[in-house]
Amino acid sequence: MPSPSHTIRARIREFALSLPGAVEEFPWDESAVVKVNKKIFVFLGAEGAEDAAISVKLRDEEAHGHALAVPGAAPTGYGLGRAGWVSVPLGDGGPSVELLCDWVEESYRAIAPKRLVARLDG
Repeated sequence: MPSPSHTIRARIREFALSLPGAVEEFPWDESAVVKVNKKIFVFLGAEGAEDAAISVKLRDEEAHGHALAVPGAAPTGYGLGRAGWVSVPLGDGGPSVELLCDWVEESYRAIAPKRLVARLDG
């Protein structure tokens, strides 16, 4: 039986790939990302990883603060945290799938070209 974090990651992946122009790539071995217009909008990590987490870009101060308040959440490494990226752990006691998908959508909106965001809103 898949772990709760595996199920949550699968639902987030499915949602991210449903957004206009979204494609999945594996730039670092088994670690997945979802891109739009050749730019990453969500880091999904490796499927089945014990420390499952996603990283998203949150420009909205309230959403950014809310994400950082999740136990175990932190600014994303490699300097991405300074640009608004937050890494949020998945699993028991974490945010709901719905809230995580809201954050993925906000990250998409921050990265995607206006024409694709317009398709999302249409």
